[in-house]
Amino acid sequence: MVEHVRALVIGGGAVGVSVLYHLALMGWRDCLLLEADELTSGSTWHAAGNCPTFSTSWGALKLQKYSVDLYRRLAADPGYPINYHVVGSVRLAHTRERMDEFAHVRSMAHANGIEYELLSPAEMREKHPFAETHDLQGALWDPLDGDIDPAQLTQALAKAARELGATIRRFSKVTALAQQADGRWRATTAKGEEIAAEFVVNAAGYRAGEVMALIGRKLPIAALSHQYLVTEDAAELAGARLPLLRDPDVSYYLRQERAGFILGPYEADARAMWEETPPEDYAFKLGGDDLDRLGPYIEDAMRRVPLLEKLGVKRVVNGPIPYSPDGNPYIGPEPELRGFFHANTFSFGITQAGGAGKALAEWVIHGEPEFDLWGFDRRRYGAYADFAYTRTKAIEVYQNEYAPAFPFEEREAGRLRKSSPLYETLKAKGARFGARGGWERAVYFGDADTPALSFRRPRAFDSLVAAEVRAVRSQVGVLDMPGFGKYEVTGEGAAALDRLLCSRLPRVGRVQLAYALTPGGGVLSEFTVYRAEADRFLLFGAASAEDHDLDALRPARPVNRTESLGTLVLAGPRARDVLSRLTTADLGAAAFPWLTGKTIEVAGREVLALRINYVGELGWELHAAPADLAPLYAALSQAGATDFGLYAVDALRLEKGYPGWKGDLEIGYSPLCASLDRFVAWDKGDFVGRAALAAEKPRGPAWRLVTLTLDEAGDADAPALASVFSGAERVGLVTSGGFSPTFSASLALAYVRPGLAAPGAKVEVEIFGERRAATVRRSPLYDPENLRLKG
Repeated sequence: MVEHVRALVIGGGAVGVSVLYHLALMGWRDCLLLEADELTSGSTWHAAGNCPTFSTSWGALKLQKYSVDLYRRLAADPGYPINYHVVGSVRLAHTRERMDEFAHVRSMAHANGIEYELLSPAEMREKHPFAETHDLQGALWDPLDGDIDPAQLTQALAKAARELGATIRRFSKVTALAQQADGRWRATTAKGEEIAAEFVVNAAGYRAGEVMALIGRKLPIAALSHQYLVTEDAAELAGARLPLLRDPDVSYYLRQERAGFILGPYEADARAMWEETPPEDYAFKLGGDDLDRLGPYIEDAMRRVPLLEKLGVKRVVNGPIPYSPDGNPYIGPEPELRGFFHANTFSFGITQAGGAGKALAEWVIHGEPEFDLWGFDRRRYGAYADFAYTRTKAIEVYQNEYAPAFPFEEREAGRLRKSSPLYETLKAKGARFGARGGWERAVYFGDADTPALSFRRPRAFDSLVAAEVRAVRSQVGVLDMPGFGKYEVTGEGAAALDRLLCSRLPRVGRVQLAYALTPGGGVLSEFTVYRAEADRFLLFGAASAEDHDLDALRPARPVNRTESLGTLVLAGPRARDVLSRLTTADLGAAAFPWLTGKTIEVAGREVLALRINYVGELGWELHAAPADLAPLYAALSQAGATDFGLYAVDALRLEKGYPGWKGDLEIGYSPLCASLDRFVAWDKGDFVGRAALAAEKPRGPAWRLVTLTLDEAGDADAPALASVFSGAERVGLVTSGGFSPTFSASLALAYVRPGLAAPGAKVEVEIFGERRAATVRRSPLYDPENLRLKG
């Protein structure tokens, strides 16, 4: 007999049970959770149970805020009480840079209804009377922080899910899983049970990779060893309730556990718990103690809280924690597979479980979560993220678990996975590289040392980036851009493509910027679309979005051409002069106008030349076979083009008011909010998201994306997620900011209330705790009539 359910959840930790609960809460009662052992048997049972809301990620902060609100409601249920202590936390800062980070996250928290406070060392001591204040700049107070019993939380969610009609089955390990011809999933358990499901959710924790192996796929996941120690009781803590103490600059947390402490470092000597596959029988097991790795952190904690010195160690917990290459979990769909979703690989699973369950249930039922979760999307990693890469990056993340999220930091672990044929050439010319979607890309050129990490403007190489910007604005620059997603749509796929995009398809030989939307009207993907023939299109997207965009385009049956073409960008007022030396094609404005494309011969090589770029100058994107890139680049350089990198691109596109995908454009904002009205073709018929936009249009968008200039440039630019104010009212949010060498000004793109979107409107931007006056400008600020682009 085959059991039929609507959704099958595999894994009974805190996250899996939360997914089941939220599916049932949203009306899907016919859902089943299968757990191979007992509930909590993975990482949940040995987790310390800390529940911070702190994060530098907007999505993570929202997930964690939802979680702690949910946990307070669950804990208040007299039918199933939970040990949940909301005691707040003090997060210590030893440096100005850390205080900058805290000031920014405080602003983010306030925008989400959490009243963080910045504390002086003395105020920190009032919150935590046992903590010393030596070498501190200050601290951050999170009033909602605390700790919860992970097993009790899981059982409370399980009880609530069952009461709503969902089913949980323990000791039912899934041993086979396959998608049937009708799209439904068929699971077989070790007991011989057969389950058919419309949807499958992989919530198997550190065993999520084993679930993927059942369907012949890999998951970038590594289990790392994390130790925390539990001390003996102290008479001084009897009856006390201390806040958590976190020292991110040293890298540990310390919290009260009954009348003792739990101390949990994230040490530099991080290690994988095992190789790729976990041991078969590891449900309620732990690794051996290895306190020597923790020695320096224990010593520092004793100096910070001298009470620790007289307390012995009662026990040490050394358990596996699953990590992705960036430390974020996987929430959302598996590429290409209909009805298969992830909710796994949580390194902070207890505090994120509640929000993750809600978001995943929304994704399954409604097709999208309430807010953008690209940073957690499984599709952010392609095939390059094998186990060796994942383990290397996971260890790097663990070693830097508390490190600030500095701009211009290009970490080295796991590098050189994918590179252009020009990599060695550019490196020899002084290129410094960053990894984008696995691809090595030049970020700037020069011999200056890597700048000191800071949230303030990095003057060490400011002049180098400014020189690249000036070269593009006044002469001509060349940029190697490997990894652009490139997709070909032909034949009957063209009709589907038209329905997938809210924008009008270009005429033959023309180029058009186009947007795919979610059903709710949010911006899902951005493409440059070139129509080569009546029924043949080439689409270009972000390097990191390859799997994501292939899913978005799936109804149009795209063919992936990403690896078959490389890209050089030639831009600047002398671009035509340089290119004309290498081709016989007519490059004049009449023969080759802006937003057109042609296949031409350049330096003896066949090139698809598109007259479009992301920097706002006369120029072309030159797409050619990878084997032809080196001679093309050499010819362009010899003809007078100078190199520029991604940091210069960011300054140039801000001057032009060009938004970036998953920075300024995401599913939380419609194209009307994003000031992309001109790209919505209302008269072309139905398209995905049209109904939502039609409902939004008469009432007007809630936000408008504008360009701001800070009235004084100062020494820091507006970071992403900085709040915008009009008087005491929070009226917007910065999505990207940076310095403009062309205008000698600090610029930002920000969503503001429509009443403040007119040029000349005065606002303030909160930058690292300081309100800075800013003015809304006409966009684009640079070349507003597009005369350079059209020239």
